[in-house]
Amino acid sequence: MTSAPATPARPMLVALDIDGTLLTYDEHLADETRDAVAAVRDAGHHVVLSTGRSLVAVLDVAAALGLTGYAVCSNGSVTVRLDPDLPGGWELDDVVTFDPGPALRLIAEQLPDALYAVEEIGAGFRLNKPFPGHELGGDQTVVPFEELWSQEVTRVVVRSVDHTSEEFHELASHLGLGDVTYAIGWSAWMDLAPQGVSKASALERLRRILHVQPDRTVAVGDGHNDIEMLDWAARGVAMGHADESVRAAADEVTGTVEELGAARVLRSLV
Repeated sequence: MTSAPATPARPMLVALDIDGTLLTYDEHLADETRDAVAAVRDAGHHVVLSTGRSLVAVLDVAAALGLTGYAVCSNGSVTVRLDPDLPGGWELDDVVTFDPGPALRLIAEQLPDALYAVEEIGAGFRLNKPFPGHELGGDQTVVPFEELWSQEVTRVVVRSVDHTSEEFHELASHLGLGDVTYAIGWSAWMDLAPQGVSKASALERLRRILHVQPDRTVAVGDGHNDIEMLDWAARGVAMGHADESVRAAADEVTGTVEELGAARVLRSLV
């Protein structure tokens, strides 16, 4: 018989990035990491996946980790409540949208051959051209470029196989992009979100809903889209392979994903 989770007097909110933190970049989840997540969950703390992934790409990970409760998707634009008793196992808790048209038209002037996609929550993406491999999850519908801004969206993805991450940083700086929040990945990949929206903004909302004290927040991540989250947490932990800007935002640095750095942090909480 499985015992009920503990209910600590001062529960923690533990926010965890997925790719490069819990999962290796070839999407391997180590047993040690899974067990460490379970230990924190079973101790009665709030374990919240906080990721740039879309909802459809989060569900399998949450199931593999045995997580219910809240999850932050799409870099903070989408917050869901996970519950196996719900239809599909989830329901929307909070959604923030924006008009992607101005940013799309501005970027397309500089990157006319790039790949562009907008998220459709719980389904997949509408995109102007197919993306490489399995980079996008869910259903993918190719539409004319102009249809990408036919309605407000939660997230835009810009991908260019002919450019580098550094070139994307330079482009974003040059263009300004003051009306959106953007995050650039390891490759030439840019996520656009509504202005002011980040993993941190979504997590702060959840912290208040869950009545967690600010000094009881922990976050672990490795990417540029984790910087605000690491700065927000009372204990922000960067993965060992994160670059210097991510490390600078953190309070401490753990091992790399191959060294099971996230599991090490999680074990320290119980």
